[in-house]
Amino acid sequence: MSAMEHIAELVRWFRKVRTVVLPFAVAFVAGHFTCATVDAEEVMPKHVNAETLKSVRAGLDYLAATQGSDGAWGDEGGRAYPVAISSLAGMAFLAHGNSPTRGKYAPQLQATIEYLLKCSQPSGLLTGPGQDSGQPMHGHGFALMFLASVYGMETKESTRNRIKEVVDNAVALTAKGQSGAGGWTYIPGSGDEGSVTVTQVQGLRAAHNAGFTVPRGTIEQAVQYIEKCSTPEGGIRYSLSSGGGARLAISAAAVATLYNAGEFDAPVADRCLDYVWRSFKATDGWSKGGGHDYYCQLYASQGFYMAGDKFWDEYFPKTRDALLQSQDKGDGSWAGDHIGKAYGTSIALIILQLPYKYLPVFQR
Repeated sequence: MSAMEHIAELVRWFRKVRTVVLPFAVAFVAGHFTCATVDAEEVMPKHVNAETLKSVRAGLDYLAATQGSDGAWGDEGGRAYPVAISSLAGMAFLAHGNSPTRGKYAPQLQATIEYLLKCSQPSGLLTGPGQDSGQPMHGHGFALMFLASVYGMETKESTRNRIKEVVDNAVALTAKGQSGAGGWTYIPGSGDEGSVTVTQVQGLRAAHNAGFTVPRGTIEQAVQYIEKCSTPEGGIRYSLSSGGGARLAISAAAVATLYNAGEFDAPVADRCLDYVWRSFKATDGWSKGGGHDYYCQLYASQGFYMAGDKFWDEYFPKTRDALLQSQDKGDGSWAGDHIGKAYGTSIALIILQLPYKYLPVFQR
């Protein structure tokens, strides 16, 4: 068998078992031949095609080109939320298999880490003066998730120690800021609502995955809070005190929250997943109403992915095609609702790269 035939056989085997691998070169040296290489991007996860790869590269290049000198992002409506958006952009680079020291976008990741570490306040809150529009807990949750996810990849001891201290303090702030009902809202300890609650649980899940101590009671109370917000149709209302019917975006976020909390088989998770799935199937296209389509899709994609192939195989190809069609072919960005391109591009890239399984926080 020739060298190239040997390589082709390996590629077919990798595809058969659907193994996800880091970018690599396969080299063989034996007898009468020297070496040959194969681009790992030829070995693609299920439902990922060449057009997807091209789209992802363009999106990542857009984020790399638009990062500020301080390591942050914040364009258009996103200027009010630099901590949240910068954390999402960092997750998009991690989802591509980059680390702070390896990969094409390692410099961008390192700059993001430095920016977010500087946003750590004495209280443990991850925000900056006048940032995140006076409602810092969204950004805090996203930043906690990113820093915890990158902690194990950081090889520089001094930076790693700084991340550990910041994450420990951020976990303590989240636990302290939980409401009596079990949720969180925009300001620590001031109430509760669904969209902030999901960011805190995902941040805590990422911290737990990285080996940090997370109070078990905090997660249990958060699950109970979501159960209390459940509506007769199976979805989740905006907050416990708001009343009213289910909101699709919040319900999608709740599915991801419950799965992050390990509640894969809980009746409330099953009902909520069913509600979100029925709602998605009832409307075609990317838009799911409410003016928060990217937010809704970010969490719905995670929920469907963790729920298994029955949901993912139907959801992802349509969503992939919608994202490829809506991408700005000039600069590689996505519009991102009313918040801005950095926000939309980061979310689109996270969704498109879920099949690569680089981020434990988004895996079952």
